[in-house]
Amino acid sequence: MFLKSLNLRSFLVPIIMLGLMWSCFILQNLGFFEGCNGAIIPLLPQGLKGVIFAPLLHGNLDHIVSNSMPIAILLFLLFEFYPKIAFRIFLIGWIASGLLVWMLPPIDITTGQWSYNCIIGASGLVYMLAFFIFFSGVFRWNMKLLTVSLVVALYYGSLIWGIFPEEFFSQLQEPSKISWQSHLAGSITGILLAVIFRKIGEEKKRKFIWEYPNYYSEKDDKMWQEYIANHPEDFEELPQLKQENIWEYLDEIRRKEK
Repeated sequence: MFLKSLNLRSFLVPIIMLGLMWSCFILQNLGFFEGCNGAIIPLLPQGLKGVIFAPLLHGNLDHIVSNSMPIAILLFLLFEFYPKIAFRIFLIGWIASGLLVWMLPPIDITTGQWSYNCIIGASGLVYMLAFFIFFSGVFRWNMKLLTVSLVVALYYGSLIWGIFPEEFFSQLQEPSKISWQSHLAGSITGILLAVIFRKIGEEKKRKFIWEYPNYYSEKDDKMWQEYIANHPEDFEELPQLKQENIWEYLDEIRRKEK
């Protein structure tokens, strides 16, 4: 019964996404996508193609493993609990977060100088999905979606620190390879999408006509009167409230006093 209630796309989309990520990772190790080919390079025209390809590329095994589980879980939650808008959220979030990363100036936070980096990885999508699912449940104020939001906050609440440069929290020997810009862009995109789509795809509570206080149907009343006329035997012996015998009650009190 539980499996029948699940949306098939909530399983297929994460599997397809993981398949694309790992296929591209294998191609990277075979010599394809060398250097910054396919990466986002902020403010440079040649870096625009990374808006499409960068989430599928990863620097090493640890990088892709750390992104695989969160992207699969969050995509499952998106397509399971927001089926009417899931594809739009995923595609718009993919493009919008990538474009925002590309538009952010590549400034080294420690030196203040411009430093052009090649940005790859699906972490921006992870942040976009996590922030959308959390804030969408809050904005819609639906108990089921709020529960999903709390689950995301419980397991991925620590993501909030990723939108800040790692240099803020520790002294590094060399510049951090973690792209806080993609995390920030993903979180901003997720919040904006939650605001924009807060009224779209919302499940309306069904209210049957007889639940209204002034409900009256002449047709129903006519059917009821016809039933009474055709089946009088059903109303000959109506259930009666048992009448209490006051004398039996008094006898019981006397017995208790003895």
